[in-house]
Amino acid sequence: MKDIRVVVVDDSPFSIAVLTDMITQSGFSVVGSAGSLEEVIEVIGRERPDVVTMDMTIPGTDGLECTRAVHAIDKDIKVIVVSSMMDDEIVRKAKQNKVCGYIQKPVDPEDLSLTISRIMADEEVFDELRREHFSTVKESFLDTFNKFTKTLPELKEENHGNNEQPSMGISVAMGIIGKYTGRMIFDMSNETAEKLSMAVLKRPSKNFDEMLAMMGEFSNIAAGNACSTLNRKNKIFGLRVAPPTIFHGESLNISKIDLEIASSVTAVTAFGDMYISIGFRRGDDEWMSNI
Repeated sequence: MKDIRVVVVDDSPFSIAVLTDMITQSGFSVVGSAGSLEEVIEVIGRERPDVVTMDMTIPGTDGLECTRAVHAIDKDIKVIVVSSMMDDEIVRKAKQNKVCGYIQKPVDPEDLSLTISRIMADEEVFDELRREHFSTVKESFLDTFNKFTKTLPELKEENHGNNEQPSMGISVAMGIIGKYTGRMIFDMSNETAEKLSMAVLKRPSKNFDEMLAMMGEFSNIAAGNACSTLNRKNKIFGLRVAPPTIFHGESLNISKIDLEIASSVTAVTAFGDMYISIGFRRGDDEWMSNI
């Protein structure tokens, strides 16, 4: 990663000193500071940094107006709010003003370092995700399946493309957020889900809803373990899995969506086939926070 140049904006000289020390010790370069709107305009125009840390309380103005001033000079400069104030309304307004991240004071040095690194991560980090994601997902699925059922599926029909796929009857979809956004899908027939549910619960499902809930939890564990493994390989990924959404019925399709990385595989299991799909994309709306 290239040398990252940072400007610190805060109305407190103490906070500027503390943040400057944290940022410098993390290996980044602090190239200036500001405590007013006029100083922000002057130092940003002169230094053109990569990142600005922005307090929300600035005399005579606020962090959002200062952020707009930064982007009026250079829209590509990344702004991270670092403030003692944090609530839903402030976060919403920060996102509307193209803030990339939000860290609440008192600041943890590792949180600040990781937030800057994730926001500024370059092509080599995305390439690492491209190399690592599919093998990690397959290993996590096999491990989860083996722990639940004491059997190992055979993986076949691998595909690296973003195509529409007819569902076999039940699709468990999970969003993934972090440095990059994505989604993971586990798809199977009703019969496969019923057999797998029986194997896991050691009894027949009480009803259809219990079987769906079991498949949702199974998929969530496999996806969560995969994302945790990827995060251990590179903390910059910062991947987290959203709760599963389950679709079921006849004539369902797994729709094609805008993904830069897309991989899939069919797992031939003792209970029936399962289709597994994983994909990621880069976005302009990346958001990093320590909340």
